[in-house]
Amino acid sequence: MRTALWLIPTFPLLSAVLLAIFGPRFSRRTTALLGVGSIALAALISLGIAADFLLSPPPEGRYSQSLGSWIRVDDLRVPIGFVLDPLSLTMILIVTCVGFLIHLYAADSMRGEEGYSRFFAYMNLFVAAMGVLVLADNFLLLYLGWEGVGLCSYLLIGFRYTNSENGRAARKAFIVTRVGDTALAIGLFFLFTQLGTLDIAAAMQHAVAEWPIGSPLAITAAALILVGAIGKSAQLPLQVWLPDAMAGPTPTSALIHAATMVTAGVYLIARTASFFILAPPVQTVVAVIGAATLLIAGFSALVQTDLKRVLAYSTISQIGYMFLALGVGAWSAAIFHLMTHAFFKALLFLSAGVVIHAMEGEQNLFRMGGLRRIVPLAFWGFLIGGASMAGLPLITAGFYSKGEILWGTWIGGGPVLWAAGVIGVVLTTLYTFRLFFLVFFGRTEAEAAPRPGFLIRIPLVVLSLLSIFGGFINLPSRPRLSRFLHAALPPDREGAPGRLTPFGSEVIVAAAFMVGLLLAYELYLRRRAAVRGLMRLPMAAGMYTLWYTGWGWDLFYDRRVVRPVKALARAARSDWIDLIYIGLARLTTLSYDALRRTETGRIRWYVGGIAAGTVLFIGLVLFI
Repeated sequence: MRTALWLIPTFPLLSAVLLAIFGPRFSRRTTALLGVGSIALAALISLGIAADFLLSPPPEGRYSQSLGSWIRVDDLRVPIGFVLDPLSLTMILIVTCVGFLIHLYAADSMRGEEGYSRFFAYMNLFVAAMGVLVLADNFLLLYLGWEGVGLCSYLLIGFRYTNSENGRAARKAFIVTRVGDTALAIGLFFLFTQLGTLDIAAAMQHAVAEWPIGSPLAITAAALILVGAIGKSAQLPLQVWLPDAMAGPTPTSALIHAATMVTAGVYLIARTASFFILAPPVQTVVAVIGAATLLIAGFSALVQTDLKRVLAYSTISQIGYMFLALGVGAWSAAIFHLMTHAFFKALLFLSAGVVIHAMEGEQNLFRMGGLRRIVPLAFWGFLIGGASMAGLPLITAGFYSKGEILWGTWIGGGPVLWAAGVIGVVLTTLYTFRLFFLVFFGRTEAEAAPRPGFLIRIPLVVLSLLSIFGGFINLPSRPRLSRFLHAALPPDREGAPGRLTPFGSEVIVAAAFMVGLLLAYELYLRRRAAVRGLMRLPMAAGMYTLWYTGWGWDLFYDRRVVRPVKALARAARSDWIDLIYIGLARLTTLSYDALRRTETGRIRWYVGGIAAGTVLFIGLVLFI
């Protein structure tokens, strides 16, 4: 079964090519069958390979598959090769299975949209690129998938391109993530020149053998990889593109947030963990960035009025938890939270799509209310997904993954980072149930919405079950997933636990959840007038504006980066280098005009021209 590994990205890629070329000729039914069916095949193959891997583990815990040579120049050899180990297997299951559920939902929800085949072509290419990124055994192939997901996110965010705002959001996402991509590309060149290989496993082995811990080479390599991961995963200071990416269709948002784009950075750091272990200062920066991001994004989510922007900031915050875990050496906890996050975040976005459809496109939270009887399926989806994201104790997947991160933070990061994580639990619960109470409780003016179709109900039900039971795979008493991942990840960092026990940490996390829930209940269900009164205070209004605008990062970039670059471009528009190109363009235009005048349509003029040319040619032959 493992020999079918190459088919996982191939099926989505083939369907993307077919839909791109012949899509307009296909019926919508054929398009849906091709678009969804290819992801279903990829998911089935992934499940079969997972069963094979678990029942008969390969030697050394990994399976490699070579499909030929891609580049062969002098000493540079780049194969097309895939690797299957516990880390890539876990990731590919998330990408294909959650991706399939999102595709199934999209087959119904996007049915009335113009560009139906184009949408599935982009979505399938997205899954194919993520598959290449996850399975690649060398850095160059990984970078191909890395750029592929960047391209697909640009195409999907700007899918409804007739709206100029959507095009602006797509360009913003593309340009901001290019900053990280450029750093990663430089990092790959650096690794090749220093270690002489692009094979991921070989490069890390060479680095461990040759670079002392804390050496400048290790710090440089880890720092460049980190900047690449920050861009893709929307962490400080490159988080500004993700809230605006909500311009894309809702299934696109679900795919970007749950199973592809933003998880790529977390996967990259986990895949290259050895470089970060060799560079402790950079690993500490990873933890600090994660803690700061989860808090800043949590406060911003607390005041957003757009339903999807709340979810966007919640993604930035939850990815921050994963960075925090990676930074403190809780490697398996980060991947565990990535998995549970895929379940509840996909559920939340797809439920949001049902709500927005029922409200005929309305996304403002304060124009909603009382929808629990209008869209009961979305009500239960939000309740389960939100409770899991906030960490409802004992019965949700998010509680166990977040609890593991916070215990790992206490062990490997200390009380300050741990306190940031606990405050993040309060914020997550507060903004999640603020959204929940505003949307589903209170008065309603909406009319009864059409009942969601079968293709929409199935993904919501399956994701609800996964959001509840998905965490039981890694209970503190039986950490099956952590033991499985430890074959591909470094052992968790050890430290002095102090007086806090794992049980005590979970009790505090549960208490933080209850504090957030009580605050949300009092502020947004019982005493909304008190919130409105609070907002009239000057300091509260100022904080609201700061948080609402994402702490002013967009304004900062506009003033300090965008405007100076535009001014520089305007100043450089008429320099002497441009005069060369302008002169060449004008010379070409004059030459064209001169030749165009020879095209008179008169035979004698053409005969005369041929005769003159012949004389000139003979003269050149005779006298030169």
